[in-house]
Amino acid sequence: MTTPRTAPLSGVRVLDLSRVLAGPWCTQTLADLGAEVIKIERPGTGDDTRGWGPPYLADAEGRATTEAAYYLSTNRNKLSVTLDMASAEGAEAVRDLARVCDVLVENFKVGGLARYGLDYESLRAINPRLIYCSITGFGQTGPYAHRPGYDFMIQGMGGLMSITGERDDLPGGGPQKAGVAVTDLFTGLYAVIGIQAALRERDRSGEGQHIDLGLLDCHVAMLANQNLNYMTTGVAPQRAGNAHQNVVPYQVFAASDGHLIVAVGNDTQFRAYCAVLGQPQWAQDPRFATNSQRLVHRAELIPALEAAMREHTRDHWLQSLEAVGVPCGPINTLDQVFADPQVQARELWRNLPHPTAGTAPTAANPIRMSATPVEYRNAPPLLGEHTEDVLRRYLDWPAERLQALLAAGSGR
Repeated sequence: MTTPRTAPLSGVRVLDLSRVLAGPWCTQTLADLGAEVIKIERPGTGDDTRGWGPPYLADAEGRATTEAAYYLSTNRNKLSVTLDMASAEGAEAVRDLARVCDVLVENFKVGGLARYGLDYESLRAINPRLIYCSITGFGQTGPYAHRPGYDFMIQGMGGLMSITGERDDLPGGGPQKAGVAVTDLFTGLYAVIGIQAALRERDRSGEGQHIDLGLLDCHVAMLANQNLNYMTTGVAPQRAGNAHQNVVPYQVFAASDGHLIVAVGNDTQFRAYCAVLGQPQWAQDPRFATNSQRLVHRAELIPALEAAMREHTRDHWLQSLEAVGVPCGPINTLDQVFADPQVQARELWRNLPHPTAGTAPTAANPIRMSATPVEYRNAPPLLGEHTEDVLRRYLDWPAERLQALLAAGSGR
């Protein structure tokens, strides 16, 4: 008889001391993959993002709950436990939870948890198998290690804003941040990768380890081809608006009634594109026949393409280009995104039961596994919703001591 397969991270217990975005994005992903995530929050206030609204989740009567949309985006499938780590008993409770956990994720300033006896060295002494993941602005070493780091400033320091936005010589030119906190999100995903690798290594060695992640490190790493554009030439890439640094044409075009993206990835696609435009000779022109030549002669090619694209509607071009295999797409607002038949077919909008609102929406995890799919066990928890249950299950404390902790407010 075949043994039933469980979620990939089933049996892994994560102690989540992080807040806001990078750490919670990591732990939500771990939770989706089956890990039990115990989120430690400050009594009374909890994760900062609980109050980062409006918008707030509304109940059936349309009244705002205490759960901000921002908080809801990163905390599904978790258990919320409120503990005051600044108190001796609260810190001791967190230490005792760390004894029975496989992973700890934190994003305090460098050295910030040492005062509570919750730093890596202290916890390794009581749980050598613990995988301890620290997320900070600049990592645990270097001249900036003790500085706070935030996504927006890292987007500037790390180079992304130097290559994002319209060219300086055009209207609206100048540095521009991304529309979401990409540095935090990439760091959260790098944290997931590091944690899973450390778990795999622990299967062999039996030992945990410290994972040191800095927002700046992750941000620089994810610049990918732009890094190598600089590293191989010594010339720093500049802002190019919606154009691509290495591929032409690969940008936004204006149609007669709106805009669309045309992403020509090779010379075969360029020939098909020119045929649809009614200008097949452009693909034979030595200036444009290959991508390398199109890069050199971008200033001559793009105005001609722009003029041709303005002759028909957006949907005309989308249908015509899709028919011949030229990658293209509309520029959707989020309401259009979630109305898109492909997005609906993939069920990227999910609803989870919620204790005060009835249901809470969530954007699906994109990982699709055939045998052990991502789990959607519960909506992001209310503040302290699971405190008593978790502490009674995992703390080997006398009933009187545990009750005193709860009564003192450390667990509320």
